[in-house]
Amino acid sequence: MPSRAKPVTLQPRPVADELLHIVSIGGGTGLSTLLSGLKHYAVNVHGECADPSESVDITAVVTVSDDGGSSGRLRRDFDVLPPGDIRNCMVALSEDEALLAKLFQYRFGSGYGLKGHSFGNLFLTALNQVTGDFSHALRFSSEILAIRGKIFPATASNAQLEARLAGGKIVSGESRISKSRQPIDRIFLRPGKCKPLAETLDAIERADVITLGPGSLYTSIIPNLLVQGIPDAIEKSPALKLYFVNLMWQPGETIRFSASQHVEAILKHAGGRKVMDYVVLNTAPISATLRRKYAEQHVEPVENDSGRLAELGIKVIMADLVGDSRLVRHDPAASAKIVVDLARKTRKSRLRARQELASAV
Repeated sequence: MPSRAKPVTLQPRPVADELLHIVSIGGGTGLSTLLSGLKHYAVNVHGECADPSESVDITAVVTVSDDGGSSGRLRRDFDVLPPGDIRNCMVALSEDEALLAKLFQYRFGSGYGLKGHSFGNLFLTALNQVTGDFSHALRFSSEILAIRGKIFPATASNAQLEARLAGGKIVSGESRISKSRQPIDRIFLRPGKCKPLAETLDAIERADVITLGPGSLYTSIIPNLLVQGIPDAIEKSPALKLYFVNLMWQPGETIRFSASQHVEAILKHAGGRKVMDYVVLNTAPISATLRRKYAEQHVEPVENDSGRLAELGIKVIMADLVGDSRLVRHDPAASAKIVVDLARKTRKSRLRARQELASAV
């Protein structure tokens, strides 16, 4: 198993040029899992870091198409962006993983109108009502949680997710799409012309590494690539781009999908733009107990068809990624280490190219 993050001696904040810039795009539990690992490399609220040569500036770009549960209710009642995935990312990056994080994740078990809501969702919605702007509400909430990074919604538009299934049927709403039993042909955002925040495009342009996933293919990852300007910005960015392939099939979305089929779906929805250089595949065995548990839902591990990925022009990184839990999930520490190592190599390569260019002049 990968080693867990260990306590370190903190050092003064590095200057901006020394920071490794990482942009992580996705949603759901997958993105928050990766962020919780990256947080240990980030500068904290006191301007301290573990290692100035490897400290990271984290930007999370989060899908906002959720229409189920507490987020869906608040979205319908207050015309607010769904706060659930963003709340999970805030908690994952929070300085205080104890009281404040537990408070934001607290879910009311009873109470008329309150049952099922999480405190963090209500807090974000209330701040949105007070400030009149979800981005301001998110910034103020981030300050309260003292998060190690920046979080932006993929778009400020209150967009609805639609899917065209293999038989031609159109299904509206993320919660209905994820329950579908027919293969998904294509995903759309309604309205179709959703625009990203300027801060998102700036972060993508400055990035050393851009990550996609892990997470639900059609409802957490691809919706971000349907926002106008984001696929173009990723393709044009000098950053190294990598995609964490899911460990298991997902009912309603990716049953019997191999690694290359995940990639092909992403490239299709990105309009053929080059939004990834590498895919990260798992080599760690999944215990027989967990395999039996997932088999009851007709779910199996994703096949690593590296040959087909090579045909697509995608490089492969193999690593032990399975975390130590009752579910098959990516290990935060192992996943974050891959990202930071690649960011460091990318930065060194770019600096070397600049030095060679300067010498030539």
